[in-house]
Amino acid sequence: MTDVTIRDRRSADLDRCVEALAAVHLADRYPLNWPADPREWLSPPGTLHAWVAEAVGSGVVGHLAVQAPTGPGHDRDPSARPTAEVSRLFVVPAARRQSLASRLLRQAEEWATVQGYDLTLEVVDEENSSAVAVYERAGWRHTGTSTADWTAPNGGPVTLRHYRSPGRSGMDPAR
Repeated sequence: MTDVTIRDRRSADLDRCVEALAAVHLADRYPLNWPADPREWLSPPGTLHAWVAEAVGSGVVGHLAVQAPTGPGHDRDPSARPTAEVSRLFVVPAARRQSLASRLLRQAEEWATVQGYDLTLEVVDEENSSAVAVYERAGWRHTGTSTADWTAPNGGPVTLRHYRSPGRSGMDPAR
């Protein structure tokens, strides 16, 4: 698949994003729990910006959103730079192995730099996770783990891995 463009997501893209997300869920169980309203899930409260990867002749093949952090543990020092979270990142199976996830991450990092945000993200901690491999290959730094405030489809706990963007202020400039 060639001729893939990363661009701002428009509201008219949401149905195609849901179709792409369904293909990802079928292949990878992402999201772990299929949302009751996938369109709403793609645009959670606090969404600051979102992008799609669009392939000529194939439509939406990837997605990434950035949102204001929510929940416990997201209270920040008011003197620190604001933080935003990368979320809803996926690439359909047919479009993988073309660095689209990395391109989407770079787009979010460029946006965050211009907007003055530091970026974080969390991902389900699974053995041999391709998502973890993408983040770590892109230079994101693992900062810890926690237990999600939601459960897996079987009702069990979910462990999350937390990451910081390589562009985060205060990080070693040699990285």
